[in-house]
Amino acid sequence: MNEADDAILEYFQEIETDTDHRIALPPTALWYNLVEELGVLDRSQNTISRRMNVLSDAGLLEKTDEKRGYYRVADRGIAYLEGELEASDLEQDD
Repeated sequence: MNEADDAILEYFQEIETDTDHRIALPPTALWYNLVEELGVLDRSQNTISRRMNVLSDAGLLEKTDEKRGYYRVADRGIAYLEGELEASDLEQDD
């Protein structure tokens, strides 16, 4: 887990709607918001895309549309953000 991973997960958690609907975004849209709009990260689009794949493989994000590459935060990602799951736990799962 790194700074980009945390920023990605936190952004997805923040944009969850009042009805607890988890918004799905493709890597390019997420990159645009985190880097261009908010200035939270200084990473390339490719880096964000790669990290989203890694987070998906770890079960922290779920891919909602294979063809178009949309992702949303998974229950496991929320558990990580809420401190119920440690980064060391993720490494042991690999």
